[in-house]
Amino acid sequence: MNAKNLNILLWIAVTFWLVMMLNSLTSPGQIEPRNLSYSQFLQELSDGSVKEVTIQDQTIKGVRSDGSRFETYDPGDPGLVGDLLKNSVTIRAKPPEEQSVLMQIVAAWLPFVVLAGVWIWFMRRNAGGGGSGGIFNFGKSRARQHAEGEVKVTLRDVAGVEEAKEEVGELVDFLKNPQKFSNLGGRIPRGVLMVGPPGTGKTLLARAIAGEAKVPFFSISGSDFVEMFVGVGASRVRDLFEQAKKSAPCIIFIDEIDAVGRKRGAGLGGGHDEREQTLNQLLVEMDGFQGNEGIIVIAATNRADVLDPALLRPGRFDRQVVVGLPDLAGRAAILEVHMRKVPIATDVDARTIARGTPGFSGADLANLVNEAALFAARAGRTDVSMDMFEKAKDKIMMGAERRSIVMSESEKKLTAYHEAGHAIVGRLVPEHDPVHKVSIIPRGRALGVTLFLPERDRYSMSKRQLESQISSLFGGRLAEEMIFGPEQVTTGASNDIERATDIARNMVTRFGLSDGMGPLAYAEDEGEVFLGRSVTQQRQVSPETAQAIDKEVRVIIDRNYQRSKRLLDENMDKLHTMAEALLKFETITKEQIEDIMEGRAMREPEDDAGSSTPKTGGGNGAAKGGATAKQPPIPIGGV
Repeated sequence: MNAKNLNILLWIAVTFWLVMMLNSLTSPGQIEPRNLSYSQFLQELSDGSVKEVTIQDQTIKGVRSDGSRFETYDPGDPGLVGDLLKNSVTIRAKPPEEQSVLMQIVAAWLPFVVLAGVWIWFMRRNAGGGGSGGIFNFGKSRARQHAEGEVKVTLRDVAGVEEAKEEVGELVDFLKNPQKFSNLGGRIPRGVLMVGPPGTGKTLLARAIAGEAKVPFFSISGSDFVEMFVGVGASRVRDLFEQAKKSAPCIIFIDEIDAVGRKRGAGLGGGHDEREQTLNQLLVEMDGFQGNEGIIVIAATNRADVLDPALLRPGRFDRQVVVGLPDLAGRAAILEVHMRKVPIATDVDARTIARGTPGFSGADLANLVNEAALFAARAGRTDVSMDMFEKAKDKIMMGAERRSIVMSESEKKLTAYHEAGHAIVGRLVPEHDPVHKVSIIPRGRALGVTLFLPERDRYSMSKRQLESQISSLFGGRLAEEMIFGPEQVTTGASNDIERATDIARNMVTRFGLSDGMGPLAYAEDEGEVFLGRSVTQQRQVSPETAQAIDKEVRVIIDRNYQRSKRLLDENMDKLHTMAEALLKFETITKEQIEDIMEGRAMREPEDDAGSSTPKTGGGNGAAKGGATAKQPPIPIGGV
């Protein structure tokens, strides 16, 4: 008997017992008798008011001469019967009431039934509750099944990942027309692994495949397989594939598969690992003796480097589809998809917004549209204008404004020179991203920021670009030192120094961009996938080499520090002018910065610039080093 039937029987028993109790306690159609004390009963008896009585158990029910009824308690008075006969009262006696056999059974077993029901409910809740996770289904799969045609998302709703859509497009063709491939001896891939940064649309793409092919779709998270009890994960894997076989052709989607598919043999002590047993069962189901024809496994992860090699071999996950960050055209397409649900003003251009959001993922762009709609709602508008998108972009990149912070004049002046130093050095060094905005309005955790926005998508960085970035990072600290003296330098440049040091060290140890150390990798091992680096870290360089690396990092830092200082010395008048403009307007844009750098009279900022353009920096969002991935906009500075 399953849990559902047991619940039904339990409710039937409780209902039956309540009905019987109500029937036994009430007598429909009768007037409730008035309760009397025994002394009152004796008084009425002596007055001759009592006509007849009925004695049953220890209860006396009677009728008065006027026809009214009463009831009292019989204390076992031995002279009562004599008094009744003396006053000519009709006496009736009834035997004690006996419960029916059914009522006796119900009364005897009802407590046990109630306790059993409470215990089952409690165990179901602890075991995960619901129809798929109770005590009776503990080893059952927790996958959520979407029936054929239930998934409404199609490939038309996916934008910005055209190459990935082409890769998985033939999966849709196979599910719709498998004969087309089997006639030529072709075999559809058993599994497709989607790899990419968070928020790029891996899950959405899997749902679109199921929606396009109109086949059953099973979705589950990798963490849903693993429990504290040994063997449960493997049992759930078996049950998942058993359900999928009954619905083939179908799709199984495992989100965050790295939760269960990490490399085996990395645990301490050599003991049995429940995670490994679950992975072993998954490997068998995907490509074992029993073929699972018509079942396509799609998995998503942003940590493909930690997955077990046996999981990635052909026959299991035959393909790895890279779902990367969208380019300019992809961002514009994604924005257009999300703008369908929002009333857009005529001045909004998706491509212009996409040009100003390099490095944004699909999830970031969806959040951008939502934030813009919220700004428009707060402003009482009926549509979302371009200005709302600019405000939303500033909030996402730099954080919300913190105008409640009251800064002293000396702090505002120091912040203004700090941010002006970043902007001037970044504007003058070669191949640096153009400065977009400079602000001294506190946002997030920073008191001010300088935002450099790339003009185009960037996939790699040259040595010159990295050194220019180091120079601009030191511009804020040097401006403080040159204007206020070494004793007045603040801690606001701590993040700038940290980022500059990381870039220089990566140039030496990872990117091979050091003249002194040459094109060798000196970065240390990142350790086992399950263990902390402190446990497994092994030093790959000798003490002498480590000392040489430190010396080379110092050479790079010193070279760019001196270049930044020289540029500020040569442009001291522009530094003062820009700082004064920041103190006056709080936020200046690239147009005003160009006016200052070209020696022209600075145009007045727009009225809305002060509230929408300030950038909160502190360097919290900058990309480190010259990574090969696309780089997000780099906010610098903040004190």
